[in-house]
Amino acid sequence: MDVHAVMVSEFKALALAAWAACQRHPRRVAGALGALLLGTGVTAFGIAPLAPDAANLPVREVLEAVKLDRDGDGVADTSLWSDVGASGTHMVLHRMDHTRREDTINSLLQRMGVADPRAADYMRQSLQARELVTGRAGKVVSIETDGQHRLLKLTASWPANDERAYRKLTVERHGTAFITKQSFGDLRATIRTASGTIQSSLFAATDAARVPDTVATQLAEIFSGDIDFRRDLRKGDRFTVVYESLDLEGEQVRTGRILSAEFVNAGKTMQSVWFQEPGSKGGYFTPDGQSKRRSYLASPLEFSRVSSGYGMRFHPVRGVVAAHTGIDYAAPTGTPIRVVGDGVVEFAGWRGGYGNYIVVRHRNGQSTAYGHLSRIHVKTGQRVEQGTHIGLVGSTGVSTGPHLHFEFIENGVFRDPSIIAKQGETIPVSPGARVAFNAMVKNLNIELAAARQVTLASAQ
Repeated sequence: MDVHAVMVSEFKALALAAWAACQRHPRRVAGALGALLLGTGVTAFGIAPLAPDAANLPVREVLEAVKLDRDGDGVADTSLWSDVGASGTHMVLHRMDHTRREDTINSLLQRMGVADPRAADYMRQSLQARELVTGRAGKVVSIETDGQHRLLKLTASWPANDERAYRKLTVERHGTAFITKQSFGDLRATIRTASGTIQSSLFAATDAARVPDTVATQLAEIFSGDIDFRRDLRKGDRFTVVYESLDLEGEQVRTGRILSAEFVNAGKTMQSVWFQEPGSKGGYFTPDGQSKRRSYLASPLEFSRVSSGYGMRFHPVRGVVAAHTGIDYAAPTGTPIRVVGDGVVEFAGWRGGYGNYIVVRHRNGQSTAYGHLSRIHVKTGQRVEQGTHIGLVGSTGVSTGPHLHFEFIENGVFRDPSIIAKQGETIPVSPGARVAFNAMVKNLNIELAAARQVTLASAQ
């Protein structure tokens, strides 16, 4: 018998024995097989070849010259690189921030990573550069520095005195000197929409809808002749606004006017749109073309709290019950006061218990008076237009704290000032402007509808 035949015979015998063992002890055979496989796997992992040790690899040093692009006068392009100094070439660093109320030139530069005494000295001595840290805070500032934190360029932008313009200031290094430039431009007007529901107060609802306070104040003014925002608001009332945003380099720096607005109060829907006829100063109208502007504003303060109403009351200083001839509006000292209607200043000065006092004469034998002012901004005989700031809230004369005492007099008789907002004639859109007005109302109604749908979708 040859060797091959013997091996086949022995393999058959081994297979028969294994089969018989599986029949008698299946669990033992399965366990033994698992242990065998596990051992094989561990062995396989244990003998897997390892990669070469990085510490033993050869090291090669590569040196390559970097050539800077230079302009015609041999100066490196500082939009990408700083000057080449002893420490080599450095990329320009860019930073952006906003000015703060407490900023000085030094603190602003330090916060923005500038360590450059020469630049700081120059900016402190430059009248134009010093305007960066004077006036209103929040100016947008961007800077470029080199690797040694020297100032290469500073650019700042902020709204100008004109509501729709901005001012731009640039301080730029030229060798060891600096040059300051300034320019003016127009802010970019974009349209924004918002909608919200009243839960507690108007300002709480506008805050929740991320509506700026300036827009919320306009909203209250537009509907002040229809709604008493201190007493008439109801939970569930709704508002929708389309307003201008005045942007600078993509960032909102100021809000413009409301273009259209809708307010639903106690189930009643009211709408208003801005329209300006050629040759007029413009105003708000109902969709059917009736002016929303009345002879008088609802309040001499933009938004405040009535602390004492018109009529009989217990006088807090004299300690007796007496007639209160006006309305008291509680407000911090320094709050601006607006004249509620067009007229002429009849008196501006000190008057006994009223303290600093202003009387403005209007049409038809009517006048309004403003008392306890901390400061007067008008003179006797001066003509004023509705909304003009005529002074500041104070506590002069007989007063227990800062507030405005506001009176309405008609033919020498004191009347309840709360009724004046609903008085006065309205002027409709002229026939010649009706076509343009109707087209504008149609477009703005589309914007209002879109804003309502967005809010409805968000709520769902």
